[in-house]
Amino acid sequence: MSHEQTLPSAGTSAGSGTAKGLSRRTLGVPALVFMIIAASAPLTVVAGGIPSNFAVTGNVGIPLSFIVLGVCLALFTVGYAAMSAHIRNAGAFYAYIAQGLGRATGVGAAWVALISYNAMQIGIYGLFGFASASFLNAKLGLDVPWWATALVGFVMVGWLGINKVDLSARIIGYLVGLEFVAVIVFDVVAFAVSPEGPSVAGLAPSNLFTAGVGAALAFSMAAFMGFESAAIYSEEAKDPARSIARATYIAVGVIALFYAFSGWAMTVGTGPSQIVAQSQEFGPDLPFVFLTGHGAAIASDIAQLLFITSLLAALIAFHNAVARYVFSLGRENVLPRSFALVNARHAPVAGSLAQSVLALLTLVVFAIAGIGSELAELYPVLTFFTWLTNTAAFGLVLLLVLISVAVIGYFRKHAAGHSLWTRVVAPALAALTLGTVFVLIVVNFNVLIGSDGDSALSWILPALVLVPGIAGLLWGLRLKKHRPDVYGGIGFGGAPDDSV
Repeated sequence: MSHEQTLPSAGTSAGSGTAKGLSRRTLGVPALVFMIIAASAPLTVVAGGIPSNFAVTGNVGIPLSFIVLGVCLALFTVGYAAMSAHIRNAGAFYAYIAQGLGRATGVGAAWVALISYNAMQIGIYGLFGFASASFLNAKLGLDVPWWATALVGFVMVGWLGINKVDLSARIIGYLVGLEFVAVIVFDVVAFAVSPEGPSVAGLAPSNLFTAGVGAALAFSMAAFMGFESAAIYSEEAKDPARSIARATYIAVGVIALFYAFSGWAMTVGTGPSQIVAQSQEFGPDLPFVFLTGHGAAIASDIAQLLFITSLLAALIAFHNAVARYVFSLGRENVLPRSFALVNARHAPVAGSLAQSVLALLTLVVFAIAGIGSELAELYPVLTFFTWLTNTAAFGLVLLLVLISVAVIGYFRKHAAGHSLWTRVVAPALAALTLGTVFVLIVVNFNVLIGSDGDSALSWILPALVLVPGIAGLLWGLRLKKHRPDVYGGIGFGGAPDDSV
């Protein structure tokens, strides 16, 4: 089998003899970029992530952290993008690691990816439910519980998940475009106000690299989650040999620069001496309070509404990613073959429904557990959202490190046409820098989940990612011994590689 995989019939639906895979040549570079940026949720990061980072870490240099991490991820993208020209598989991380570090390791990575992407997607329902219910209650005088609006979002995401991917891409494109407009309006007002002048304190290295730099980088890393997702759509891309790499580079650059600029604007608009205190007082409401306080109440209302649609766009993007991972694992018989089922719209319907069921069950559990909680209306944010999304960040950064090493392993066998920089130097630097970020996340995990001291949660949540990964590795080794036919197709779309 060629290592430049097109897998024309690898998506055969379970129980049928007809080739019915994912939709081919559907997504161009703009659509891929919007899907990536939607997963990172621009308005969610600016309204929620950046103020939270200021509040928890007390670090004024948060804007610079996006530039630092952008450089790390640009190094990662060098090898990752080169591999994308050879491997076209909806399993993305799973397939890359399987071909670079071995099939059993790939199965372990698949479980880590499934847990991480599910945790990220499902956790966002907590913030979506809180934000949408709060908005409706404040504007209409209602008393809607957070889980009710979360269920509405759940139905919308589930319906889009079983439709053709370009429908999701179009909706996401509109939502992300509006998010950018809202954030730019905030940035313009912030620079116009600048109570302490156009200070560069937010971009000063001396303000970032302090005792709190570890937690600051760990927090900011979550803003990039989803940047790697273009490869998940490689089987549906119009020109996968080029578009995956282009979309990933563009997304990393846009995310890093836009968040750095907007974080700087927030620092200037509030004042460097006040940004930490204001973030601690208002949290995710800081940009909206700022706009209202400076005569832009209508803009504040619109921005709050777009904050909700930003979360919806992220839910759609991560749902699509999980569905394609499940499809890929079912196609290769690592999961039951029925999970490879697609419908007439070429959507991975079994993977989509499986993700929806898991999301619904988790949502119900947290809704019941939150009855009478002393955290009141902040319960879904401080538990559901915070616990799951930081667990996801832990798993996804671990996968980034493994991918960086896998790139080196893969190009030891397929070096033709690639420079030493692409094959070894850039991925090695990515493994080193991202490995450092991973250690920082581990060390500061109790801070990220809002726990005092070394709590049980700071061990339980990472274990939810690591234990399935180890179990997946062992399952892969079992397949190697007892099902060599299945093992040979792992990471290759179910079609065994000639080297097995």
